[in-house]
Amino acid sequence: MGMYPVGYYDLSVAGFPMHATAFRPRTREALARHPFRVFTTVLRMDLLMERTRDLAQRALKQRNIFTDRLVALINHAEVQGHLTPDECKEFITEGLETFRWHSKATVTLEEYKILKEEHPLIADIVSFPSCHINHLTPRTIDIDLVQKMMQKNGMPAKERIEGPPRRVCPILLRQTSFKALEETVYFRDANEAYVKGSHTARFGEVEQRGYALTRKGRKLYDDILSQVNREAAETAADPDKYEEILRKHFEGFPDDLHELQKQKLAYFCYRTTPKGKEGFASEEASLSQLLEDGILEFEPITYEDFLPLSAGGIFNSNLGNTSQSKRLIMEADADLDGFQQMMGTPTVDEISLYEQMQKDSLESCRVELGLKAIVA
Repeated sequence: MGMYPVGYYDLSVAGFPMHATAFRPRTREALARHPFRVFTTVLRMDLLMERTRDLAQRALKQRNIFTDRLVALINHAEVQGHLTPDECKEFITEGLETFRWHSKATVTLEEYKILKEEHPLIADIVSFPSCHINHLTPRTIDIDLVQKMMQKNGMPAKERIEGPPRRVCPILLRQTSFKALEETVYFRDANEAYVKGSHTARFGEVEQRGYALTRKGRKLYDDILSQVNREAAETAADPDKYEEILRKHFEGFPDDLHELQKQKLAYFCYRTTPKGKEGFASEEASLSQLLEDGILEFEPITYEDFLPLSAGGIFNSNLGNTSQSKRLIMEADADLDGFQQMMGTPTVDEISLYEQMQKDSLESCRVELGLKAIVA
């Protein structure tokens, strides 16, 4: 389906016993046709207390998140290399069962409480017949306006927007949400009858995407964010104070398109202008000179991925982050190898994809201009 695991997110840094990836297209052309992504989390059993781990493993063994027909269609597609139009429709119908919301839990109410006491997200992952989607995320060009409108209309909006502050040149990702609804769920009792209860999981999220940063730019971003969080913790900052601290420290991150390009803090796609048809006396040219002469122009590449701390902040505001195993989680190391073994395929480093997009655009420009090299 053209969706590949891109990026590895260690959510233990945000206090969650999970790691994740995002299934999405990998090329600029594919993203233009299909600009969607599925952020997919996996529970880390090694970060659970023994009693909860045993309960979670027993509960998960009871379920199969894929229907038999869906598995048969996948096997058929892998052998044949395609599906017929009718099989595609059937594939979608069967696939929806994997993500459908279920109002009947597979655990008892007592077991649900044990899971929730350990961590609310464990209860959400383990307690149901399938791996439901807990939110969809529409994209906006002005997330600050969305936040104000939600608050103005009495929606239970998150206290602050996750990610960098509002900027002239937006970078990476900003996210907000309105809080999850409490929904009726039925749990089994000792006699296998169902008793009425409730569960909080599904919430609304909104995002605003900015420019993809280079490794140099990402390091600067992470360093600044560390300073922000350290000062916020030391001053016990409320949401308004946090925003003030955030804006102050991010003054150290250039907010001018040409500076971002000049300092190699963000990735760009380059293209030729009509001036490029005039020809060159030399076989190579510098990128800076081509830009200065108006032979090339550029536009920023959009960041298509996620930020672990921002994702954690969204989950935390909706599902809570009280955990009996918090110390175990916070002291955990990332487990990329284990994650990839579990999936049976490696994840792709997201920054390398943006780097390749930029290289490909420069190569196209080089060919169009008839140069042997463009020196960056």
